[in-house]
Amino acid sequence: MRAWQLTGPGTLELRTVPVPEPGPGEVLVRVGAAGICHSDSFVLGLPFALSPEPLTLGHEIAGTVEVTGPHVPVERVGERGVVYLCWSCGQCRACAAGHENVCHAAGRTAMPPCPGLGPPGGMADFVVVPARAFVPIGDDLDFAQAAPLADAALTSLHAVRGTLDRLGPGSTAVAIGIGGLGHVAVQVLRALTPARVLAVDLTDDKLALARDCGAAATFAAGADTAAAILAQTGGRGAEAVFDFVGTDDTARLAVSVVAPDGAYRMVGLGGGIPGIDAGPAGGPGLPWGATVRKSYAGTRSDLFAAVDLARSGHLTLAVDTFAFADAPAAFDLLDRGRVRGRAVLLP
Repeated sequence: MRAWQLTGPGTLELRTVPVPEPGPGEVLVRVGAAGICHSDSFVLGLPFALSPEPLTLGHEIAGTVEVTGPHVPVERVGERGVVYLCWSCGQCRACAAGHENVCHAAGRTAMPPCPGLGPPGGMADFVVVPARAFVPIGDDLDFAQAAPLADAALTSLHAVRGTLDRLGPGSTAVAIGIGGLGHVAVQVLRALTPARVLAVDLTDDKLALARDCGAAATFAAGADTAAAILAQTGGRGAEAVFDFVGTDDTARLAVSVVAPDGAYRMVGLGGGIPGIDAGPAGGPGLPWGATVRKSYAGTRSDLFAAVDLARSGHLTLAVDTFAFADAPAAFDLLDRGRVRGRAVLLP
């Protein structure tokens, strides 16, 4: 089969490799679509290899069960679905409580094995996955729409779900960065909460995408953005702020506009420092009662919910599709900010 593999730092190669065989409790999935995430680009740009062996990239995977391994009902052959990306142990307290994304077996890093970041991923014709990680999508959801549900929707929905107690009638939510995750978050906020949604980005096309997704108002990122958002909220700030970029500038903006007792959720991996200290609250600093949480991926329950939102028409992903052979061009466009929502490979 064909597979896009990381063969060395910064080196992505299309290689021919054997079709894998599913073991006990696993299924072989014929890939119907594979999303390309900024995490994939981050891994590709690392100055070191993640493993001594070539690594097949791709953790946003949709497809069809081709073969079942031992202890998996053969009736699952032909099932269409999307792959849950946190391959947790299923036995620890966190997993038992439905918090598979912070599985105890993953230690302090709290990042369970993920396809494309250890186990072989889905930028290939086939991939083997745990049967438990294969979530059905029915017959009515296109694979190009389904694949990004595995991360873009999962991660956004998990971040939003953790703030629902703040987002009642009359509340305001802010989404910073309207890319693959941010445009989904705007729709999830609209579907799950009565909050007014404000969106921030650098480019006009991303702000237009936010409005298409239901944002009530949009703001170009700049020196006056915080003041503009505070003016929209009577000076108090937003009950929830979601940063899908994570640079110094966006982290400080989030701290500046979150309301007292509000929720600031770090989602983007830009390495930004928000400038939070233990001094008295007030001014541009973090206000009293506000919480900060680094939100990683999501739970299987979150993925089921994302699939339900997509199937019911409440969630539509903006996707730019690429032929399988055009993966390098897709990565290049993603890195240059030229992908409107999510880049998706179609094998």
